[in-house]
Amino acid sequence: MDVWCPASCELGEGARWIGGRLVFVDILAGRLLAASADRPGPAEELVTVGVPLGAVAPVAGRPGTWIAAAGRGVALLDQASGALDWIDRPMPATSRVNDAVCDPAGRFWMGGMPYDGTRGAGVLYRVDADLTVTAVRTGLTVPNGPAFTADGRTMYLADSAEGRIDRHPVDPVTGDLGEPSVFATIADGSPDGMTVDEDGHLWVAVWGGSAVHRYAPDGRLDLVVAVPTPQPTSVCLIGGRLFVTSAAYGLDPIPRGAGAVYAMDGVAQGRPASRFLLG
Repeated sequence: MDVWCPASCELGEGARWIGGRLVFVDILAGRLLAASADRPGPAEELVTVGVPLGAVAPVAGRPGTWIAAAGRGVALLDQASGALDWIDRPMPATSRVNDAVCDPAGRFWMGGMPYDGTRGAGVLYRVDADLTVTAVRTGLTVPNGPAFTADGRTMYLADSAEGRIDRHPVDPVTGDLGEPSVFATIADGSPDGMTVDEDGHLWVAVWGGSAVHRYAPDGRLDLVVAVPTPQPTSVCLIGGRLFVTSAAYGLDPIPRGAGAVYAMDGVAQGRPASRFLLG
């Protein structure tokens, strides 16, 4: 696995395949970035906002507009101006957004986490087409992911602080969640960002484990990919190429390559990021 984009992120996250490019964020710096999926090189900074930026998804039919997990909530982000049109800010001042993603039906799911790591203070939210924001799961600590199967009927959700990945049944029409079951646990490191490939395998960045794990649909760990940095944070699959963001946050000294984006060819096919369907 080689460096694709040189070190640039304090806390890279939210890697997505959007418009033929790799789009990702630097959470604590509030930066939205993009890089070529075909040629290695520096990332382009699309916009910077004045609050943490957990992840984004494009809004269908509105070029240049993103739905963004930002600060203590969710907003529509205008890329040209950097303006945030707030939808809701349901989190307390002691928490911030973390990872987020759109499901295949066009709903936006985002995690909120406590800055101090208070156990059970994390929440998973769902944003529907009418911009209603609903807390759909509480009692988490550091929710990460989520990731959905192509049919939208299964959601994987990590709680990084607990070293656990849960699997939820999802009603693809209403977005209602069924009861979770434990899909996998990780002892050496913590599960972070995730994605599902076209064959239904779950790919997981392992923070603190210098690795990406691939799990079969039955929960079996069937591949471990070494990543030459301590803190991989998210994964994205584009055209048979695996992209991995990383973080320099909390490392002292900061090793070379921490915060870079890495890539490896000849793996699996992924899917472009789903768009948010604004009603």
